[in-house]
Amino acid sequence: MPGDYGDANHGRCRIDADVVVVGAGLSGLVAAATAYAAGKTVAVLDQEPEASVGGQAHWSFGGLFMVNTPEQRRLGVRDSADLALHDWLASAAFDRSEDGTARQWAEAYVDFAAGEKRAWLRSLGVGIFPLVQWAERGGYGPEGHGNTVPRFHVTWGTGPALVEPFLAKVLEGVRSGRVSLHFRHRALLLTTTTGRITGVSGEVLEPSTAMRGQASARVAVSGFEATAGAVVVTTGGIGGDHAAVRSQWPGGKAPEHMLSGVPASVDGSFLPVVASAGAALVNGDRMWHYPEGIHNYDPVWPNHGIRILPGPSSLWLDAKGRQLPPPLFPGFDSLGALRHIVGTGHDYSWFVLNRTIALKELALSGSEQNPDLTGKDVRLLASRLRPTGDTPIQRFLDRGVDFLQASSPGELASRMNQLADNSLIGTRALEELISARDRQVASGLGKDPQLAAIRAARRFATDKLMRVAPPHRLTDPAHGPLIAIRLSVLTRKSLGGLATDLRSRVLDRNGQAIPGLYAAGEAAGFGGGGIHGYRALEGTFLGGCLFSGRAAGREATASV
Repeated sequence: MPGDYGDANHGRCRIDADVVVVGAGLSGLVAAATAYAAGKTVAVLDQEPEASVGGQAHWSFGGLFMVNTPEQRRLGVRDSADLALHDWLASAAFDRSEDGTARQWAEAYVDFAAGEKRAWLRSLGVGIFPLVQWAERGGYGPEGHGNTVPRFHVTWGTGPALVEPFLAKVLEGVRSGRVSLHFRHRALLLTTTTGRITGVSGEVLEPSTAMRGQASARVAVSGFEATAGAVVVTTGGIGGDHAAVRSQWPGGKAPEHMLSGVPASVDGSFLPVVASAGAALVNGDRMWHYPEGIHNYDPVWPNHGIRILPGPSSLWLDAKGRQLPPPLFPGFDSLGALRHIVGTGHDYSWFVLNRTIALKELALSGSEQNPDLTGKDVRLLASRLRPTGDTPIQRFLDRGVDFLQASSPGELASRMNQLADNSLIGTRALEELISARDRQVASGLGKDPQLAAIRAARRFATDKLMRVAPPHRLTDPAHGPLIAIRLSVLTRKSLGGLATDLRSRVLDRNGQAIPGLYAAGEAAGFGGGGIHGYRALEGTFLGGCLFSGRAAGREATASV
């Protein structure tokens, strides 16, 4: 959407509003739009230039966790709020004293996802792609992590289409004079009056021509003070600051090399400021990073990585060429695979597949990597069924530094070792592994649990149509050439954050609400300081921003 931000970069020294929102990402826009719609004046502050409005959501695939929808039912999926909550709690594995409010948030969010979420979004003009996807399949049995059924609903238009209605409402407020946008305003301090948070102060940064996602300078040219009846913190997580990620890594053994799945501005720098005002900052060691990152051949931000969204057919090997154990197949348990790979002492792994699997099963996360869905281009979308020519995956096959092709397993092993600059992949071992897998396929039945998972996946219409290739021999020349993809750890989300109650009020270390202070989105662990517990079910980050942002906007409005 073209911006009409008014005097957004004016650098005014004094700002007054009923509600101040710190952060112009999705949750901040939702909170601001909600407060404005309720008749309040709103000021939105963000340290980045206006080009980055919408934050990480703009770059996202637009996946939304929803339960028992018409889209699911048309595909024969039987879902319910009870089943979804069981899956959520099994995945979250809440086990800490501070998880009490997080569990309440989880229960409320599942009700939202099974209830008004879809109708609310449709009333805002947000459409849903009809083919529901199946992310985080689990594989640990009925009491373990994972989605029992497909719940990943892709926004028609991806992340930008999800941001659009809330940004439009905020811009309506700008035109009416009741909303002001203040980019390049870096909040550094919360201000308190007689025990209540009554505003923020900080630096006005020099103007920046940085495009969306690009790193911007931190040179201050003046200061500012913003006064409000309530302050909503929506400043995101720490994924762009690898030093912070390493310092909070569970067990303290973070990978030496990581890619960034978020811009450098996602640094979590305001969270300690809020903590210094008495807020409880919890579950910092709970994070959601991906093991399937690849280097972006056309980077926007430093160390820019893209996540591969895989189907289940690729062989997943560690740095030494050993296959990951069941159920760590592609697309089944992101965090479990990440832990296993890091536990090997190496910071990378491999997919081994062939061209047929690559073009059928591999998708790339992000709005810019899905021009058909982002641009709502039905004709381009239809080409996914018979992928040829200049597709996003083909561009990475042609230009990506992590992608290798070969006519034989031996040649592939040699190229893998050359790229990794070592000799960890044994030629004979790789040949034997691929041959053993191909024998299982040729049997028509077999004992390979991955092949059983592939055949089970193809019972679901979406997977059969566009996500899972029919089982075939990897070395069949009709499906060649062979492909190896080097995968790096990709930083993405903080699962912990500021503790909040169900009214999005920030809690202190004694569990008491801090008057005038609210938080939403990733800064609040998407609700309650960690609504996901240890593991996420995918499609719940954007939805968490919507749910917690709306709650924060409503409650902040009611308090002033």
